[in-house]
Amino acid sequence: MGILTVNVRSGARRTAYPILIARGLAAGLGRTLAPITGADRTIVVSSPRIWARHGARIAAGLRGVPVVLVPDGERAKHLRTVTRVHDAFLDARVDRKTVVVIVGGGVLGDLAGFAAASFLRGLRVVQVPTTVVAQVDSAIGGKVGVNHARGKNLIGAFHPPLAVVIDPDLLVTLPARELRAGLYEVVKYGLIADARLFARLERDLDRMVSGDPEALLPIVVASARIKAHVVSVDEHETGLRRILNLGHTLGHAFEAVTHYRRYKHGEAVGWGMLAAMAIARARKAMTPADVARAEALIARVGPRPPIADLSAKACVAATSRDKKVLAGRLHFVLPTGIGRTTVVTDVSGADLTRALRSLGTSA
Repeated sequence: MGILTVNVRSGARRTAYPILIARGLAAGLGRTLAPITGADRTIVVSSPRIWARHGARIAAGLRGVPVVLVPDGERAKHLRTVTRVHDAFLDARVDRKTVVVIVGGGVLGDLAGFAAASFLRGLRVVQVPTTVVAQVDSAIGGKVGVNHARGKNLIGAFHPPLAVVIDPDLLVTLPARELRAGLYEVVKYGLIADARLFARLERDLDRMVSGDPEALLPIVVASARIKAHVVSVDEHETGLRRILNLGHTLGHAFEAVTHYRRYKHGEAVGWGMLAAMAIARARKAMTPADVARAEALIARVGPRPPIADLSAKACVAATSRDKKVLAGRLHFVLPTGIGRTTVVTDVSGADLTRALRSLGTSA
């Protein structure tokens, strides 16, 4: 298979940008980027952990390019780390023609992307995602930002990239927990938009969990196509793009109330999807058979850190600070079948509490 290109329309860029997908792309990153960046200077932003894992392979094709290493992980996803990136840009004499190449997972893509968006009123970015969650979701669509102490991703911007370069071979070295966490986002795509993708997950999940690139490649492609379509239709999340938040309302709450120390993002989303299905079951919005299939697949992706000791009251309170609250009304993504969802605005605190209690949280 050669390089597969999926185009994303961007109103902000007034053009389309490509998602380039192929095994082995990272080793030839310089050649891949040349027609995208032209003669403009580039600078790489990554983390010590990611660069230790992939730096030798990537740097071989980017000789002479300065590399900035900053911490990643949810606990580093704040404005102080953004300032560190800005300081490095200043030290490297970055100017408005410099292209920032971000090599890392979802947190680093968000954080460094926001640093680029907010420096010199906006530097161009290429995303090179190195985790499942970044390859299938967060690197695509132009959302960048950092957390606030009171909520996840509350400080940010829409800053579409020049391109997204996806190499599934980068996933081979992922720790098992990180890989599983990313697969929850793929389950989300199957639930919201693609029953065939969901069935593929049911069939080939064991191979995916083992890190088999041949099994991971088709689900990366399928997820990227869904994300590209959704954000092309609704770049700034005023309508269709909201469906991408399935499981995220309570997932973000779980992360916030545990101070971003307990869960990988995908693990929190897995719990959030189970809560959403509990609400769908209570409303008879989803058949028992479909609920059972979804719950079974999520269980197979696991395990997830527990939620039994979390306070339902604290989690519900955290949802009131979610970005999806508009004019005091929470826009909640409700699954209605395998491959189907709807967005409702009448999910109450009591509904959320009942769903959380059904999953075993405390009062």
